[in-house]
Amino acid sequence: MPRPVRLNLPGIPQHITQRGNNRQACFLAGEDYELYLALLAAACEKHQCAVHSYVLMTNHVHLLITPETAEGVSLVIRDLGRDYVRQVNKAYGRSGTLWEGRFKSSLVDREAYCLACYRYIELNPVRAQMVVIPADYGWSSFRANALGMRNELITPHECWLSLGASDNARRSAYQGLFKQDLEQKQLEDIRYGVRKGLPTGNDGFKRQVEAALSVKLSSGKRGRPVRIS
Repeated sequence: MPRPVRLNLPGIPQHITQRGNNRQACFLAGEDYELYLALLAAACEKHQCAVHSYVLMTNHVHLLITPETAEGVSLVIRDLGRDYVRQVNKAYGRSGTLWEGRFKSSLVDREAYCLACYRYIELNPVRAQMVVIPADYGWSSFRANALGMRNELITPHECWLSLGASDNARRSAYQGLFKQDLEQKQLEDIRYGVRKGLPTGNDGFKRQVEAALSVKLSSGKRGRPVRIS
């Protein structure tokens, strides 16, 4: 069965997720998280990609990245996977793969879903009941986006910049978004898009993707929901 076509467009943010093989842990110590973030920064600089939001969970990751070129994201994940696995295997005396197959990705509608995707990613540890509030989790971008903690990996997306006239105003507005839960439809759309490799957005955005890539996307009819944290 042929692999599904991966949808890539320069300048459009992508929600990316990758899981550990057989759902095993990908990060065993604080040094592993730090190594992953350092390698992610290096790969994004090399391949002209901007990271807006991320969370590193014990056995999977979520990233929101905008590439300047169509292949930017794929090249980042390729380099990151290769270099991270090599160094982790050496450190722990292990061999073989660490990640489960291909990474999953979804083009994200900047107008309707970008900030929802920010929140979806940074609320992952809360949904997993690892922390009570997102600020309590150290391996996500929340402290940078909401509290102004220095994080050179993060490049604000224009949707974040539109929240206010100054960084303080933007952070305050961004914090306010977390006072309400994501709508159920937003949750379902984000999960479905990344699981199926389809755009996350309204019908107009999906038509724009079809026209830009000369593809016909599926109707979007869904079967039984599958939970993706």
